[in-house]
Amino acid sequence: MLISHPGFYGVVAESDGKIVGSNFLDERSLIAGVGPITIDPEVQNRSIGRKLMLDVMDRAAQKGFPGVRLHQATYHNRSLGLYSKLGFEIRELVSNVQGPAFEAQIEGSRVRPAAESDLEVCNRLCRWVHGHDRGGELQDAIGQGTAKVVERSGRITGYTSILGFLGHSVGETNEDLKALIGSGTEFMGPGLLLPSRNGELLRWCMEHGLRINQPLTLMTLGLYNEPAGPYLTSVLY
Repeated sequence: MLISHPGFYGVVAESDGKIVGSNFLDERSLIAGVGPITIDPEVQNRSIGRKLMLDVMDRAAQKGFPGVRLHQATYHNRSLGLYSKLGFEIRELVSNVQGPAFEAQIEGSRVRPAAESDLEVCNRLCRWVHGHDRGGELQDAIGQGTAKVVERSGRITGYTSILGFLGHSVGETNEDLKALIGSGTEFMGPGLLLPSRNGELLRWCMEHGLRINQPLTLMTLGLYNEPAGPYLTSVLY
């Protein structure tokens, strides 16, 4: 999927004519997202991961991205050390929560499919939360029919590109994210990625049958603003 998409840059590592690793850079929005990075287990600990990371970081610098972000598997000490050495900062502990989709009605909220005409409003909302938008990703999601918005009092107060591992969500309040999560849509891939310090939303998800599967660490290089509102991350950031 990533190789065939013009918004992604991909690189492979070769040894003796065999592909032994790969890495990708999502270039669809203002902030670039790294991953997935993969290394053949037989050739780990040979600095291949470092070379693949330096390649996509050089690409991001050449393309003028003000920031680069990724998720790191929190248990993996070596990758945490590598990314830290490369200049990435730890920003957020994220919980991957999994379970069946469910319906939960949030008073005063209406969830509907997102349309092209919603794009600018959603981008403004993302800029309010993060200081930048993710318009390229959202436009793809609208075209694929996975994006949703939540409305309160006749205006958009939150959106999701995809409810699941590959999508991101933002809202003015936790009630907006609850409405999106509780809209009954299947959670795509290995579940949702929720900042662990948002205890209210995390507890609400667990009360509705979701369970924490694994922790991830959001790491950033370059531009970063402390979020002004609640959000869910994608597997990239």
